[in-house]
Amino acid sequence: MISLVTFIVAAAMLVAAQVLLWTAKRRGNAFFSARPRESSGWSPRRLWLASFLTLFAEMAFIRWIAVEVRVFAYFKNLALVLCFLGFGVGCALVTQRTRWLAALQSFLALVLMVRIPHRTDGLFENLSQRLGGAGDVSIWETPAYTDWRSFLAAAALSGCLFLLIVSVFVPLGQVVSQQMDRACSSLRAYSWNLFGSVVGIAAFFAVSRLMFPPSVWMGVVLLGFALLQNTRRDAMLVASLVVPLALLLHDAAQPNTQILWTPYQEVLYTRRYTRAGDAWGGILQVNHTFYQSIVNLSPEFLARHPAIQKQADYDPYNLPFRFTVSSPTVLVVGSGTGNDVAAALRHNSRRVDAVEIDPAILELGKREHPERPYDSPKVAVYLGDARNFLKRTNQQYDLILFGLLDSHTQFSDYANMRIDNFVYTEEAFREAVRHLTPNGIIFVKFQVDRPWIANRLIGLLRQAVGSSPVVFRANSTYTASSSCFVASRSDRVEEALAADLPLATLVVENQISPEAGVVPATTDDWPYLYQKNRRIPLAFYSVSILVILTAIVLYIRVRRTQLIDARFSFSLFFFSMGAGFLLLETQIISRLALFFGTIWQVNAIVVTALLLALLLANAVVEKMRAVPKLPMWGGLLASLAIAYWFPFARIPASPTWVGMIAVGVFSVPVVFAGILFSSEFRKALSPSAALCSNVIGAVAGGLLENLSLVFGLRALLLVAFLLYSVAAIGYWQENPRS
Repeated sequence: MISLVTFIVAAAMLVAAQVLLWTAKRRGNAFFSARPRESSGWSPRRLWLASFLTLFAEMAFIRWIAVEVRVFAYFKNLALVLCFLGFGVGCALVTQRTRWLAALQSFLALVLMVRIPHRTDGLFENLSQRLGGAGDVSIWETPAYTDWRSFLAAAALSGCLFLLIVSVFVPLGQVVSQQMDRACSSLRAYSWNLFGSVVGIAAFFAVSRLMFPPSVWMGVVLLGFALLQNTRRDAMLVASLVVPLALLLHDAAQPNTQILWTPYQEVLYTRRYTRAGDAWGGILQVNHTFYQSIVNLSPEFLARHPAIQKQADYDPYNLPFRFTVSSPTVLVVGSGTGNDVAAALRHNSRRVDAVEIDPAILELGKREHPERPYDSPKVAVYLGDARNFLKRTNQQYDLILFGLLDSHTQFSDYANMRIDNFVYTEEAFREAVRHLTPNGIIFVKFQVDRPWIANRLIGLLRQAVGSSPVVFRANSTYTASSSCFVASRSDRVEEALAADLPLATLVVENQISPEAGVVPATTDDWPYLYQKNRRIPLAFYSVSILVILTAIVLYIRVRRTQLIDARFSFSLFFFSMGAGFLLLETQIISRLALFFGTIWQVNAIVVTALLLALLLANAVVEKMRAVPKLPMWGGLLASLAIAYWFPFARIPASPTWVGMIAVGVFSVPVVFAGILFSSEFRKALSPSAALCSNVIGAVAGGLLENLSLVFGLRALLLVAFLLYSVAAIGYWQENPRS
């Protein structure tokens, strides 16, 4: 949390900078002139830098805004769509003054608004509650319904945020499109654009892997803005804003606290001690919300604290071992900081396999947990995705424990899917059951905020094991309470209850009965655990409408001021190609996540590989005099149909090999689409207009991605097929003699 003193100092510095900007404007500084002093020729360095900065800034804003304003965490492709929208507007304003002043003011205003001290009093922390309140989707700390006054206030505030984000990317779109128009070869310019994008993606994933904070990301963006200025004085003026920006974005750690920006989320850890000074553990917050506690339940500690001892036998960490056999073999998926692993060791487990996806949380557990569970020779630690581990392991377990791994962090910037969605599907639970010993049990702990989520988990376990699970609530005063789901293919659960009267009494007194009604089961094709039905949630409609209204406002403003070049024309071909490509990208990322895991590296590899494939296609077209269009269109549509019908699940091979086959299958339509795009881009009269249509198409594709919430992920290939068919119609409309 930023301190009030730091905020005042940084805000004062920014106000002083605004005064300097206003003074410079009054004196006619070139930064504000009607026509900037720019070279008439094209600059590969400038195009590369603007392209690099566009991709880097997109990823930076998406990650940062999703942490600071929670509503963006649940609709993460929302931020991506807004970035695309701003870039597209910039392409449309290619002949106009580069809007650096508006972008800088929007950038700083956005940071100031979001980083106001004591924001937890409700301004932004409660935005998702007021905007996203709906009974058909589960969002942390969000009521099922919200009143219209709160909704309208939240919508107005969200609209302001949307416009600010859009404005930041307008000058980047202008610079890229200006350089595209000036280049002697549009294909060569497009290659520089793709190359810069590849490096931008790689650079951002590098700073994510190194766990640098947002002050570094945003500082890079601001320095990039400075390097794109036309004069040294302008560049130094922009660069001088880096210091106050870093102060605003810096979170000062309090005593006994640590702040980490992992590749997935922001983690705030606070150590805890008893009144006697004993190490009690610590509290973990993720994205400003309580996530879990580290607790010391060792016999030595409990002997010194009798009050805690009374709860320990029936707390959510010890309860699973009241059901399983003695000295079990245990798999903990979502092992986190090690509480479940420590419980397994306290109950004399023979072997414990611990799987955790977030490296920072795992390291915190290794370093901070008082019982040091990860140091035990009985424990094998696996950093990665739980579902991927279930696919690859050959081990059998007496207990498979799903340890409160319900996540509210998005897996990808291109899909409305959270990193745990593939863990809670029919296929995932069947895979888990195959790894159970004859008397093995599955124990699922989950924070159930909506009754229909409990219904869904009950149905999934019933299908996987063949009988209904025992469901009850386990309360605790020192850690997160959870709903517990216990199931086995044998009579092990019933035998444990019959032999342990206090346990049976606890289960009966805290039993959770399923709610009336049926909810659809989650599958690998429809993995949306936190969505009640197969339809677009009301919250998604409200957010999408806000995005559309933002686009309409921008369009009307631009049209009224007649800022769009008269030569600018909309292209159905480039629009449809942009929309189709974004849906194809979403499908590839989600499909490969099944084989390689919902880990952040999958995003990095897929996006980089797609950009490299486009770069290769561009190079191929540049070497060819003419591209045979009909075979290319036929190959594109046929390869999409093959990707849709390809039986990946029936291939008798390891997940790695199936994943490699999937990479090959999905690469083919990407190459065909890239060749068709490049061949038309080569002869476009206005590359900036073509690029604008393509980017606005990507905005539409981002909104169409919500159709997967109704029809499933695989259906996006059919939507992409339709969009590429529309692109073919647009091509023959624009090239009637071809």
